[in-house]
Amino acid sequence: MTQKQSILGRIGQLAKANINALLDRAEDPQKMLDQLVRDYTNSIAEAEQAIAQTIGNLRLAEQDYNEDVSAASEWGTKALAASRKADEYRAGGNAVEADKFDRLAKVALRKQLDAESEVKTAQPMIEQQRVTVEKLKTGLAAMKDKLGELKSRRDQLVARQKAAQAQQTVQGAISSINVLDPTSELARYEETVRREEAMAMGQAEVAAASLDSQFAELEASDKDIELEARLAALKAGSAPAPQISPTDPA
Repeated sequence: MTQKQSILGRIGQLAKANINALLDRAEDPQKMLDQLVRDYTNSIAEAEQAIAQTIGNLRLAEQDYNEDVSAASEWGTKALAASRKADEYRAGGNAVEADKFDRLAKVALRKQLDAESEVKTAQPMIEQQRVTVEKLKTGLAAMKDKLGELKSRRDQLVARQKAAQAQQTVQGAISSINVLDPTSELARYEETVRREEAMAMGQAEVAAASLDSQFAELEASDKDIELEARLAALKAGSAPAPQISPTDPA
């Protein structure tokens, strides 16, 4: 296999690579894409160098071809000039000079034939090289497009992975909040406050009941004093005056 065939085969293989199938088989798609990007970048650099060399060889061949075409034309012109000169000498009766220029014409014609032979041999080779160069250029363009697709897919994948990781972090935080709900702590604290408020109300009622009891005891004490006073008055021989006023008859 020649170098050109090897380059064409590799370019075709890389350009036709099924990225989705490769990713489906990859354990780590991001690493797989990174490696593919590196492989494609290196292959593109090698392909560019090989294509440049192939184009350079083609241009040299084209130069040689054009020189052979030009040489064939020039030798043809020289052969014609020599032949005409020979005809002139022969017409003038100078056979020696005529033969000399005929020989020169033959030499020129031989050179022309050699140049034409080079042209005929080089022409199909040059056409084939041109076809090869166009295929290489097309394959290289396809590789560059594929490289752009790889980079885009890689960037999308990295962005999606980061978004998924961020979402997992948020979901984890939400789960933690659900498990350790801070509002439950507030509820327990509120219940403690309510109990303390209830205790304060109970203490207030107890204090009020104690005050009523004190006033009741005071009233009872006043009655006892009044009773003792009336008993003393009886013993002194005087009836105590009632503390109420009679009502007027209707």
